[in-house]
Amino acid sequence: MKTRITELFGIEHPIIQGGMHNVGFAEMAAAVSNAGGLGIITALTQPSPDALAKEIARCHEMTDKPFGVNLTFLPAFAAPPYPEFIQAIVDGGVKVVETAGRSPEEHLPPLKAAGIKIIHKCTSVRHSLKAERIGCDAVSVDGFECAGHPGEDDIPGLILLPRAAEELKIPFVASGGMADARSLVAALALGAEGINMGTRFIATQEAPVHQNVKQALVDADELQTELIMRPLRNTERVLRNEAVKKIRAIELEKGSDIGIEDIRHLVAGAENRKVLQEGDMDAGAWSAGMVAGLIHDIPTCAELIERIVGDAEEMIRDRLAKIAAA
Repeated sequence: MKTRITELFGIEHPIIQGGMHNVGFAEMAAAVSNAGGLGIITALTQPSPDALAKEIARCHEMTDKPFGVNLTFLPAFAAPPYPEFIQAIVDGGVKVVETAGRSPEEHLPPLKAAGIKIIHKCTSVRHSLKAERIGCDAVSVDGFECAGHPGEDDIPGLILLPRAAEELKIPFVASGGMADARSLVAALALGAEGINMGTRFIATQEAPVHQNVKQALVDADELQTELIMRPLRNTERVLRNEAVKKIRAIELEKGSDIGIEDIRHLVAGAENRKVLQEGDMDAGAWSAGMVAGLIHDIPTCAELIERIVGDAEEMIRDRLAKIAAA
């Protein structure tokens, strides 16, 4: 299955593993890349640029296939040493960077000079067009269903993806709600050139998270996610647990007077790690998408990707072709 995305990134299948905090380690990225997709290491999960350099080297030891690095740009008051992280990416021979958060424009020159392809995560058509305008090679268009930060427009993928197709010249992938062959076929039909999956890849055998986390996704349905931090205009979709219930209670109590300090103890990275790495499922908030309702097993990455692509090809060749011929 060849698309502009597979050609752009030199991968076999149009399936990307999105960057995920405390999940996007070398073993996750290598497993996806070895299966023919594009695996992604999450840069800011690493404590320093030197640690990122070592993680990139570790991934090269696990795969000879293309993989990328996610680099999320945070507000200036909390800015990590981005030039050093970028240098680690360049020195590590990484050829794809997934940017997210704020505009990557000021950081693009050294990446582009190194021949690195940039795919930027966007939650709106206007942001996608800006990404195209500043020189990104592709975008990942995140519908409202997605895990993590869906933006503030609340536009679901069924509307957002065809709108992006109407406006963009560069290729884009569909993100948010992607889980199986039906997702891939639908994304292609709506104008995307592939799919980006985060939550679905957490429920795989190679995902470096606690088994409790994987089982929670299998047990969940599409009704078990919650939106937090809406009053702060930093909306995040998370799986409902005791920590999330506490966050929502604080938000209701504080109303428009809420500040990040009121809930920091429940959304901090340390609490997130307790969930993902230690399996303490109520320790803090953790990102998960509505797609949890479509997760019913914990396959290897190779099994998952092979199933998605194989079933998608069959669906296009047989079911849709028969409908078109009828």
